[in-house]
Amino acid sequence: MTTSAPKYRVKLAETEAELLAAQRLRYRVFVEELGGSGELVDHELKLERDKFDPHYDHLILIDDALECDPMDQVVGAYRLLPQDRAEVLGHYYVEDEYDLTVLKQSGRKLLELGRSCLHKDYRGGVGMYHLWNGLAAYVAEHDIEILFGVASFHGTDIKALAQPLSLLQTRHLAPEDIRVRTQSEHYQSMDLMPEDQIDRRAAMLEVPSLLKAYLRMGGFVGDGAFIDWEFNTIDVCLILDTARLNEKNKELYTRERAL
Repeated sequence: MTTSAPKYRVKLAETEAELLAAQRLRYRVFVEELGGSGELVDHELKLERDKFDPHYDHLILIDDALECDPMDQVVGAYRLLPQDRAEVLGHYYVEDEYDLTVLKQSGRKLLELGRSCLHKDYRGGVGMYHLWNGLAAYVAEHDIEILFGVASFHGTDIKALAQPLSLLQTRHLAPEDIRVRTQSEHYQSMDLMPEDQIDRRAAMLEVPSLLKAYLRMGGFVGDGAFIDWEFNTIDVCLILDTARLNEKNKELYTRERAL
């Protein structure tokens, strides 16, 4: 997108224009790249949006070095719903896929993550680091204890993903006190092959980069996958408990971190 060194800025979207820019980026990633769709997707304006957007905070990563339409300066995004707002709304987005009872009854402060994406030209660099710094500041400000949301594998062929899904089931299943489960009518087992038949290295190569990063920090997955035919993905539920983070990564999501 640019030959200049990126000049990053992370903030919450405060204007309609900033929200539209986040939705434009989401369209590029989830619709154009991954083949997703949805009832409120606007193909004419190239916006990926839904009925939940007005209720969420939208964390955006801006590259001010880009000499282009401000709509195209947003190169990263996260959609965030803190627990108090979810209680007013009466529903988390992910509840269409996962039963969150165990988290909602835990007495701990929750944050739903969603629609995480980076422009393809900014993946594998420091862009995600800046976006995570913004997320860490948000977590600290709201005293969040547990973060959760879906992470997606491209495609809907469950057999093709038998190795990575089985690896997640056997090595990264959440402890019972935070183990959410796919809604019963949509439950897809991830226990697809014996552990001794899993090629761990090959399986991890198929795990999405963002999910791998959370697993390295000490994140977990819930019980069961969800096949999202609308978005052309197979979803797993990521759970990140700040009390269980790996020590070397704990400063990312604790109030003691200097930001």
